[in-house]
Order: sequence, then structure tokens, then C-alpha cells
Amino acid sequence: MKKILLLVLLSSNFILGQSFVPNAPELNLKSYILIDPNTSTVIAEYNSEGLIEPASMTKVMTAYVVADQIKNNLISLDDKVLISERAWKMGGSKMFIEVGKKVSVLDLIKGIMIQSGNDASVAIAEYVGGTEDGFVDLMNSYAASIGMKDTYFTNSTGLPDDDHLTSARDLALLTSNFITKFPDIYALFKEKEFEYGGITGNKYNRNKLLWRDETSDGVKTGHTSSAGYCLIGSAKRGDMRLITVVAGSDNANNSFLDTQRLLEYGFRFYVTQKYFESNKEYTTTKVWGGKSEVLSLGVQEDISITLPRTNFKDVKVDYKIKSNVQAPIKMGQKLGTLEIISNNEVVLTSDLIALNQVEAKGFFGRLWSKFVLWIMSLFGMA
Repeated sequence: MKKILLLVLLSSNFILGQSFVPNAPELNLKSYILIDPNTSTVIAEYNSEGLIEPASMTKVMTAYVVADQIKNNLISLDDKVLISERAWKMGGSKMFIEVGKKVSVLDLIKGIMIQSGNDASVAIAEYVGGTEDGFVDLMNSYAASIGMKDTYFTNSTGLPDDDHLTSARDLALLTSNFITKFPDIYALFKEKEFEYGGITGNKYNRNKLLWRDETSDGVKTGHTSSAGYCLIGSAKRGDMRLITVVAGSDNANNSFLDTQRLLEYGFRFYVTQKYFESNKEYTTTKVWGGKSEVLSLGVQEDISITLPRTNFKDVKVDYKIKSNVQAPIKMGQKLGTLEIISNNEVVLTSDLIALNQVEAKGFFGRLWSKFVLWIMSLFGMA
């Protein structure tokens, strides 16, 4: 009996000592993805590169193009846009702009991002691109430039079209770029309401996560009968941000619930930590033929990794430095690599660079160093 009890206790201690992370929640969706954009880590996914109809999630790209045009001083938030009859007649969700009136770019962006206005999308598209078709060409060019390899847009609104397609992966990538490049414009996605022209019927943001989760700060809902209910969501807790895309839900509430489940899963079981800081010494190497014999090595940019919380205790770093480093050495010169290893798997590889320059010795000093290296090589020491 004592032996049995001992085996049970040992078994229990073994189980408790393991690093277990439960599987991601099972969701009834066409596709989904959950990423940490700061480390480009995919935490959970299903059919994330499968083609989907983006519906009004398209408007994230519409706003992205406008944000870039503003950043490059091609247009400004104060510009006044003359509303065409075509924009005014657009069906579906509306901002309720009026034909012949002039509306500021800022108001149109809010109409797109908060009210999901098809009329606002077409109005801004005509202003930036000359025509909506011209603007769509810009959308596709921007998509290609940031690596959205599964995406092709045919309009600025997300209205159904057989060729208007993207993927959950691409939409997550787009959102990540938006947050990084245009944080001020991105901040409009979290505004809960926007009223224009005294019409209150469509003033509330359709993203209900803004009310359900105070850490949520975006991004965009979408729905058509063929696309189902879709949502790009993002939340930030502490220094960790997560982005999720869900597509093909059977009702709006489930799209919010599925997004919440994915975000809670990611924040609960995963963590992002900075492991290396730029321009900080992490190791050194000997330099032959230089005025200095020791060279500091580090990384060019800060490096963070995203892992299951329990995996960080097993993280190791392996430095692979070039042998027989010889002067002169330039600052920033690549002299090796580092590997971050968790559970015997390499999770990230980065260059090791020289943090300072090393000038070469004079002719005779270099000659002596080469001679010493040659002697050492004869004995297998170099």
C-alpha cells in the first residue's frame, strides 16, 4: 500500500512539474488567427491563409491608405472633400453625408472607422485616388508592399464581389502595420461613438468589445450574408498586445465571444518578454591584429520573444561567433549569430554585431598576429 501511495505521489509531482499549455479553444469559424504583432508570433490559428470575404474589415485598408497619405503630406485631416452623388447613394451602413456638401477628411475617417460608412469610404476613395478604381489600385499596391500575399481588393467598402478576397493572416498583418506606423489614426478605432449631421441612428461603434473589455482598442467588424460575421480585434495588457481575426461566425454575438476567448487564451497562457536590448554587450570575442584585443558583441535592435508562460524557465541562449576575427572591424559588422532556445527548439535567431570599431595594428603587428594564428592552426588550436 505504501509503494502504491508513493507511486501516486511521484506521478502527481511529475505531472505538476511539467509545462502544459491547453490547446486553443475550438471555434465554429471559417478561419481565425491570434498573433502577438510585436514578435510576429502566431499563438493560435485555423485555416488562417484560407481565402475569405473581408466584408467591412476592408475598411481597415481604406483607412490605412488614407493614414499613409496623411503621413506623407499628400492630404491633411483638415482637407474638405466634395461629396459626389455616387458616394451619397451608397447603400449599406452609412455616415449620412449629403451630395454636394464638403466634409473634412477627419470626419470621413471617423465615419469609416467608427460608423463603417460605405458612403464615407467611397467619398475618401474618390478624393485620394481620383476615382474609387484608382484608390483600389492603391489599396492593392499597399497590400503587396506589406506582404499581404492572399489579398485582392476590388472596392473600398467591402461590398460583396467574387474577386474581393483576403485571409485572416493578411488582415492581422495589416492591423499590425497600422498600429506600428500610424498610432494616432489607429486610436480612432477605439472611439465608441461619432455623430455627424445631427443623425444619431448610426453613431455607435459596432465593435462591442470596446464596452466588454477595457483593454480592447479596436478594430473592425464586418458582415455580409456570404461572409458571415467577422471581426478584427486587438487588445493591450501591460506591454503585451494581441491581434485576432475571426471570420465566418453565424451571428454577431458569437464573433465577439470567439474573439474574447482567443484574447483571454493568449493573455492567460502566453507572455512576451524582452530578451535583448540594442547596443548592449552580451558577449565578447578576441580580435587578432587589432589595437584592441577584445570586442563587445550585441544586437542591432531590441529582441522580444513570445512563449507559453511556463517555457521561459527553460530558455537558453547559444552564441555562435566567427572564429579568428581579424581587424579592422567596423561598428555594426556581423560577426556571428545568437539562438534563443526553448524546450530544445530554436525559437529565434538573430545577428551578433560589433558594438564598436577596432582599428588594425601597423604592418608588423598584423604580420605577427597572422604568424601566431598560423602556428596555432598547425596544432589545431585556431
